Amino acid sequence: MRAVHPRTAVIVVTALLGLAAAQGPGGPAAPAFTPVQPDLLAVPHSLSNAWGDYDNDGDLDLAVSIGTGEIRLYRNDTGHLVSVGAEFGMPQKGQEFRGLSWGDYDGDGFLDLLGGATDKGALTVVLKNDGGRRFRDVAADIGLTIPNRSARQTNFVDYDNDGDLDVYSTDRAGENKLFRNDGGRFTHVFAGAGPTDARATVGACWLDIDDDGDLDLFLANQAGGADAMWRNDGDRFTDVAAAMRMTGPKRTTAEGGVGCAVGDYDNDGDFDIFVPNYGHNQLYRRDADGSFTDVAAEVGLAAENHAVGADWGDIDNDGDLDLSVMSYEGPVGAQEPRNALFINLGAKGFVNVLTKDSPLNTGDHGVQLVDYDNDGGLDLSLTDGYTDVGGHLLFRNALPEEARRRSLSVLVLDAKGHQTRFGAEVRVKDPSGRVLASRQVVTGGGYNTQRAAPVHVGLASRAPVTVEVTFMTRRGRVTQAMTNVSPDAYRGKALVVRQAG
Repeated sequence: MRAVHPRTAVIVVTALLGLAAAQGPGGPAAPAFTPVQPDLLAVPHSLSNAWGDYDNDGDLDLAVSIGTGEIRLYRNDTGHLVSVGAEFGMPQKGQEFRGLSWGDYDGDGFLDLLGGATDKGALTVVLKNDGGRRFRDVAADIGLTIPNRSARQTNFVDYDNDGDLDVYSTDRAGENKLFRNDGGRFTHVFAGAGPTDARATVGACWLDIDDDGDLDLFLANQAGGADAMWRNDGDRFTDVAAAMRMTGPKRTTAEGGVGCAVGDYDNDGDFDIFVPNYGHNQLYRRDADGSFTDVAAEVGLAAENHAVGADWGDIDNDGDLDLSVMSYEGPVGAQEPRNALFINLGAKGFVNVLTKDSPLNTGDHGVQLVDYDNDGGLDLSLTDGYTDVGGHLLFRNALPEEARRRSLSVLVLDAKGHQTRFGAEVRVKDPSGRVLASRQVVTGGGYNTQRAAPVHVGLASRAPVTVEVTFMTRRGRVTQAMTNVSPDAYRGKALVVRQAG
């Protein structure tokens, strides 16, 4: 029988598995989590969760797709969620949507919302944000209905570095497609080649693997298909997965990659890729020579747990990225969550602090680690959609005050002050130039989930740091630096880094 979702009670993760003992005396304390508005959010058949500040008031709002066809929109009123979807023009019933994604496709300064259709004959919706007051579907007008798609993930990315957001649509049952943004209208490009990949794809992550200043594309492929690593060569894309040993293990048709998550887990300044699998999970560490090595087994992440989605985040603000993984077990119609929360112990690898009976073991689709209440701690947002007991549950990270203050939030904007720089890289360094942490402005990648949000950096101390942001441009990689940044000066708000014109 499925566990009842928590209504009260603080969930102390340390008590679940003795994390403090695993870390040794004096190790950082694990955080506690408390459920947020569980009666409001315990809605069965919750599929996609996407966070973005649609009304530009400085905090993250939440969009959720429900199996009934409804897209719920929650306005965040200083940490209190208010359901406003119906009055703001969100769909209330009909076809099912997955792969919700926020992105300012028209560059007007307000985040728009794309919902991918999952049923044959159904159409994608692009819900244009009219000044934070209402949304209306413009997909047919701008060329993004994407018919007959089985959506799980959509990426807003500027693949050609022309300053506007393009769209990449993965397809679990057909060809993936890349759409170029031409003045607010979209055109399918690379038809029959490159990223128009016919393998069954769920997760897609864009990152600059060769440091040439444009975004390349990693695909997690299902149904026994090899994973892809499409290098962006400007006028073409080249699959270099085999050459880089990134195709994944030999698979049966029941196995495959399901998502991907980009993060610098070892704080060496470059970005690694975690791939949750039907089969053993993988962690591709980027090495000094630019190649990738699967190190999942040696760091404790190679579980075979039917994983579907993952997200990196420093939940204890100790300076190391931790990892939340959604997975499930059981027959169709009776699936049960089997989640993991891997704490990063540095040289000792990762340890999972969740047990099967943990109140946090309650998701089977999307997972996001976001600071929804701007208090300095990453909160846990997940969805549970497979049975009649479910929800889009949110858990507040109840870190102690001192730990919450050891963090920095960085909002990366383009030259016009808009959120279009997905894939930009943020590095935080100490005064000597040593990298303390690296974060990507994520392009999506997880199963059904996405965010348009500031990056969060946990820190070992509150000492001043240097913040460097690397933008992808037609001139190559361009880095802007801000020195002597005090985390205390940005308590409760984000450090805004705007791309130089």
